[in-house]
Amino acid sequence: MTTEPIAAPINAWHVAQQQFDLAAERLGMDQGMRRVLREPRRELTVHFPVTMDDGSVQVFTGYRVQHNLGRGPAKGGLRYHQDVSLDEVKALAMWMTWKCAVVGIPYGGGKGGVIVDPKKLSMKELEGLTRRFATEIEVLIGPERDIPAPDVNTNAQVMAWIMDTYSMHQGYTVPGVVTGKPISLGGSEGRYEATARGCVYTIVEAARHLGLDLKTARVAIQGFGNAGSIAARLISEEGSTVVAVSDSTGGIHNPGGLDVARVIGWKKEHGTVQGFPGAMDISNAQILEVDCDILIPAALENQITERNAGKVRARLIAEAANGPTTPDADLILARNGVFMIPDILCNAGGVTVSYFEWVQDLNRDHWSEAVVNEKLRGIMVKAFGETLEIAKREDCDMRTAAYLLAVDRVANAMAMRGLYP
Repeated sequence: MTTEPIAAPINAWHVAQQQFDLAAERLGMDQGMRRVLREPRRELTVHFPVTMDDGSVQVFTGYRVQHNLGRGPAKGGLRYHQDVSLDEVKALAMWMTWKCAVVGIPYGGGKGGVIVDPKKLSMKELEGLTRRFATEIEVLIGPERDIPAPDVNTNAQVMAWIMDTYSMHQGYTVPGVVTGKPISLGGSEGRYEATARGCVYTIVEAARHLGLDLKTARVAIQGFGNAGSIAARLISEEGSTVVAVSDSTGGIHNPGGLDVARVIGWKKEHGTVQGFPGAMDISNAQILEVDCDILIPAALENQITERNAGKVRARLIAEAANGPTTPDADLILARNGVFMIPDILCNAGGVTVSYFEWVQDLNRDHWSEAVVNEKLRGIMVKAFGETLEIAKREDCDMRTAAYLLAVDRVANAMAMRGLYP
């Protein structure tokens, strides 16, 4: 009996650097600028104590990384996950730099995380952990310096605690220190749906470019959290048929189509999409290989690799997650004629509406959801068009084009500023 060799884990930071190197090479960037942009500006590691409900004290490890501040303050989420690592956070911070540059908003890239499984914490423990972590990273964050936001396993409540903690230390309310807050504390209308909505706006543009009729398109979605479940609802509103979805426990498949509203209800009731009546249970790996027209990876990094890229049957991939495809897989997908909407473009709706929220907070203003969605559509459609234009002009795939656009913008900003002192 032969067993498949176990693949070595993929290092997200090495992937991020590799993607940057390809763009820098193609742009003919000078070596000094490459050295600057290849590394993060700052990396903060903190080890902090939290009193648990049973009276014991646990020490947690957290990170905040600022990759580049050339175009503005650092911007990026905070994730709570047992597999968080410094290299992962560095990669995500770098991707945020490019993401903000692709859509043209005045931020640099940042990211943070705590090594913890929040599902094992009580609400009181979660609040204690959040407030203490916020206090530890307060040396870096601030509305003009570094603005955190929700990410994996964090939400509006976590942002509210961080905003309150920071404000208590300042002595006055500072709503602009984080985005993704509750509406009642200066959050923006449309923020909760923004990542998925921006993703669907780019899918509509890509479908138009490819001559793909969304009314007959079949869609598979890996990841059924915030981005995935909302993308499922929005894409079905475009007339497409969602044939498969998955969450961290596994997936379901029905070639005839799934009733998205009922699946959302089922997951809420059972904590999993699996077991949904009228659908076949499949694994998270299998969902990537389902027969469909559009595949939306909306889970974690490194899901499409050289091992499974050749089995992807979708014609269009829209990366709602960060870094779901490795560089080796990109080559295979491009060779097979798969059209890719890369993460730094596809899921930039979240940071774009975070930017809107920040602007509203700084101006003590509040926009309607219609205004937010219209502004978001304008930015996503423009960024898609600019990226597609570069892809055609340079005869390259969309990821390379997005990187050429983003890296060039950041390098230009850095070159204009010069080196201090």
